[in-house]
Amino acid sequence: MGDPSSQVHDFEPGILPSGLFWTIPVSPLALDAHPGAGRARFRAHELAVPDFHDIFNAVSPSPTSKPGHVSFDVRWSGNTPRTKIRDEVFGFRGHYIAGDARISFSVRDDDSDVVYQSDPDGQHAASAGVGHEHNGVFF
Repeated sequence: MGDPSSQVHDFEPGILPSGLFWTIPVSPLALDAHPGAGRARFRAHELAVPDFHDIFNAVSPSPTSKPGHVSFDVRWSGNTPRTKIRDEVFGFRGHYIAGDARISFSVRDDDSDVVYQSDPDGQHAASAGVGHEHNGVFF
């Protein structure tokens, strides 16, 4: 982890008055999932996400931000037999297919020419999978 005092961008949705943070609604069309086949895709293009400059500003009582936009395309592809898991301690169960994930990602602050972009050749997924999960009242 780097030194946050030298941070120059913090792209994230912010904190709602309710305390919910780093979460925004996206269109259901952004997700295309086929859990039984071990495949899924989650993508967005030019999604508005503010740039708070740094984490200290983002969590302050009166944060300021500049407009920014993010585009991403996450693809999961399973290639193992289906695994069945039931966890009484954490209250979830499901069927999962492990595999790989690849992310194409770019983000920019609308007030500058700087664009941050992922490098697909430098990616390694330590763990990825697709499946059906039941938790909470559905457990």
